[in-house]
Amino acid sequence: MLRFDGFRLDPDRAELRGADGGAVKLRPKTFDILRLLVANAGRILSKQELMEAVWPNVHVGEDNLFQCIREIRAALGDDTRQVVKLVSGRGYLFTAAVSVEPADGGATPAEPSGPAPGMPNEPQAGARQADAGQADAGAVPARAKSRWRQFWPVPAAVGALAGLCAVVGIAVAASVLRPDAIFRRTPPTIAMMPIVDTSPDRQGAAMAAGVTDRLTDGLARIDNIRVLAPQTKAAAAAPEPASARPVQADVLIQGELERNPQAWTLRARMIKPATGEIQAVATVSVGVDAADLPLQQSRLAAGAGDLLARRLNALLDSGGEPPARGSAHAGQAKVAIEQAVASINQTTRERFATAQTMLDKALASDPGNVDLEVTLAALQLRGIQMVWYGPEEARAAESTAGAILERALRAKPNSIPVLETYCRFLSATNRFAESLVACARALSFDPWNGLALYLVGLGQLHLGRFEDALATFRQADRFDTPPVSRWTWLLGAGWANLMLDHGAEAAPWIERSIAITPGTGRSHMLLAAAYQQAGRTEEARAAMREGLRLRPGTTALNVAPPTKNASPVYVATAERIIQQMIAAGLPER
Repeated sequence: MLRFDGFRLDPDRAELRGADGGAVKLRPKTFDILRLLVANAGRILSKQELMEAVWPNVHVGEDNLFQCIREIRAALGDDTRQVVKLVSGRGYLFTAAVSVEPADGGATPAEPSGPAPGMPNEPQAGARQADAGQADAGAVPARAKSRWRQFWPVPAAVGALAGLCAVVGIAVAASVLRPDAIFRRTPPTIAMMPIVDTSPDRQGAAMAAGVTDRLTDGLARIDNIRVLAPQTKAAAAAPEPASARPVQADVLIQGELERNPQAWTLRARMIKPATGEIQAVATVSVGVDAADLPLQQSRLAAGAGDLLARRLNALLDSGGEPPARGSAHAGQAKVAIEQAVASINQTTRERFATAQTMLDKALASDPGNVDLEVTLAALQLRGIQMVWYGPEEARAAESTAGAILERALRAKPNSIPVLETYCRFLSATNRFAESLVACARALSFDPWNGLALYLVGLGQLHLGRFEDALATFRQADRFDTPPVSRWTWLLGAGWANLMLDHGAEAAPWIERSIAITPGTGRSHMLLAAAYQQAGRTEEARAAMREGLRLRPGTTALNVAPPTKNASPVYVATAERIIQQMIAAGLPER
């Protein structure tokens, strides 16, 4: 047992507990990163070392590591980044004092003597990175196995194996109850095939390869699946022993990329190879822009990846079986949810009321339907955030949404819609630190989820981490999916720039958001503050007049959202922005 800053980390049980004894939930990969950092406290671990130890046989991007570090900091309350420090150009350093708690409950300081098990000396790390391109692919799992054998003493390994056997036994029993499920016993294996370039453009091959890499990397970040990367031409041509042949995939991802004068279009399909059944189709287009091919690749991969991740999640949630066909209730619920979501994504009070009526009617016909209830909770949270409820109604809606989501999380703990809505619930109720963990959980099943990224950025903003928030909003914009949520991260990026006193940079982001939807008037008031910061005083006054028209009765006393649980840095900066709004014409009272 390892102790630090009031936390207790049990490597045998893969468990982290806080000062109150309560379990702190972490994703498996996040826990592995934390375990390595704690075991190597006081030493700098390079990004490459961490990634090779935790993802030994999968090529993943650094975003995977960054996400784990963010989740660790959120779980430890390390808002100032002093416990897990980034040492520029070298890696990460765990700074907290760590002690080892033996079986009798006493604590003894951990004694670092040379490199911790599983981690080489710093000079060796650079040499290994230099040789990585020439290393035999088959050596990676062996090296990883050796590293983990060193890290785990034999008794600990036996205990871990016993726990693993118990989990596997439960998984096998569950799979037997679903004989037709495509996902049995082990996490499903997804084979990513190279995207085929069908365009006459000479950039087509490079574009297709870039999209393939980005889509593969994103899928590899999903917690409950295994991903087989596409083979290179050289690897495919080389003879290999039977023991090295790829595992039979449960799902194939295939795609074609084409170009016309206006756009690149990616068509991706998710296929069940055993039957040839097409289980999902994703079609995404982006405008042609020769100046920014990486952005186009990112958006093509994200647009397809988001749809495929949601479909995979739905299949896993149902045990690998598609929803029952022919069920009247199921069909009605699906239609009601689709229509309600279309209304929720609008920002008018009339559409909000329409969605409420549809969902109430559907739930009366199908009480207890978790999907309908979660959609209703999402609608109520939109009402709270848009201030469409009075104070009493808002409290009642918050209570109802909270109860719905507690039930839904018990019934569908890995469902993207449930996790996404719970993330929104925590954000709407100003539980920002908790929202970062919940949103990270949603992103662990759909790393391209723009709404979850927006809510992460919103939490970072209220916790005073303005640079982090801006980076998160910009990441959401690079993915640009789902399109219906685009206005949120555009507004978020403008807001974050405003908090950083970058009024000139803030204005274009907010203008783009308003072009999609004017919202309730707050967007125009933020735009007025941005113009005021940039010295565009006449435009600031015009924007404030429009904001007051959309939101009559707004004053300096009620313009800001609730600041409960917000950091002092956020509160002080928000007050300065309100003063800029007053200068642009916002009434003080």
